[in-house]
Amino acid sequence: MTQLNAHYLKLQGSYLFSTIAKRVRAYKEAHPQANVISLGIGDVSQPLVPAVVDAMKQAALEMGQAETFHGYGPEQGYAFLRESIATHDYQARNIDIAADEIFVSDGAKSDVANFQELFAQVSVVALQDPVYPVYLDTNVMAGRTDVFANGRYGKIIYLPCTEQTNFAPQLPAGHADIIYLCSPNNPTGAALTKAQLQEWVDYARAHKSVILFDSAYEAYITDPTLPHSIYEIPGANEVAVEFRSFSKTAGFTGTRCAYTVVPKGLQVYDETGHPHALNALWLRRQTTKFNGVPYVIQRAAQAVYSPQGQAQIKAVIALYQQNAQLILRALTQAGLVAFGGQNAPYIWLKTPQGMASWDFFEQLLNQAQVVGTPGVGFGLCGEGFFRLTAFNTPTLTQEAAQRLTRLVI
Repeated sequence: MTQLNAHYLKLQGSYLFSTIAKRVRAYKEAHPQANVISLGIGDVSQPLVPAVVDAMKQAALEMGQAETFHGYGPEQGYAFLRESIATHDYQARNIDIAADEIFVSDGAKSDVANFQELFAQVSVVALQDPVYPVYLDTNVMAGRTDVFANGRYGKIIYLPCTEQTNFAPQLPAGHADIIYLCSPNNPTGAALTKAQLQEWVDYARAHKSVILFDSAYEAYITDPTLPHSIYEIPGANEVAVEFRSFSKTAGFTGTRCAYTVVPKGLQVYDETGHPHALNALWLRRQTTKFNGVPYVIQRAAQAVYSPQGQAQIKAVIALYQQNAQLILRALTQAGLVAFGGQNAPYIWLKTPQGMASWDFFEQLLNQAQVVGTPGVGFGLCGEGFFRLTAFNTPTLTQEAAQRLTRLVI
């Protein structure tokens, strides 16, 4: 008799966005004439920019010639892309990150989900609440949690991000081995300051913890005082892994390319207290389980850093930022309180009269034919809140905004 991994049975129902898709599908079947607009799942609407498409075409032509054909590439990514990332995303900001500390992958979601494999099952996990579900669910699968009760898993340290704290997590009272931070945050749209991140880096250094820092939305930061990378914080290269993606920066949601930074100075410890370089362990994991991102895709990602690519993607990001402002104004006009949308593509709104998140989902769908994401789907502290995204087209966002102003609340 083959036994399953019983930790999978601890997972709560289906994945959040699968549940949303099922509900929307049922609504459309019951209302075939409805023009439903999605401001829910964070998928982009704008096409790849010309510089990226041109590079992809050229790389495809190279793959059709014997002299320039590429088979298996290096699992950690081609040097041309890793060096471009190091130069433009880090060294240009006076951050000392080298190309051999960068690992190219097929998505930040995959890397965030897989990275926890490097840590012992007994590791204590701390994560923000509300939280991107992948951080929590993959640790449930790995057996680092106890049973689910009253909206939370045992053995997890939840870091409440509430209106009272401006949606910033507070340091835990006890010890945590693995700390998940996301800034700018999905779902709340809040961004941590340098002073706030310094507290976390100091905590991690004191506790010999590892911070898994998701900065997939750093390109949306408009406040010049906010850090784009945790490595802007002194000491972070001793305690932090950073995850970034081309998905929301350059529209690669369907093209799949991201990268993870693992500084060579970051160490973890075996049961005897002996240190081991996390960079070497992640390289070992990747070379065993991953065959790398296709050459054509990596050439496309490299084009993001060309002068033309930078200008073009910044124009697209500006479009999404304008969408966010449009949504914020509509919510204010409707009498709703909203946060985010300034340094992130997400708007985090309070449901009216303390309405439950899923009830507001149904009201929004039925009254306005607009889809969003119930805050409680991101954690207990998300109850009473709701997430909207700025990633739809300007035309549909404008229409959705007009519908929001007409909500009966």
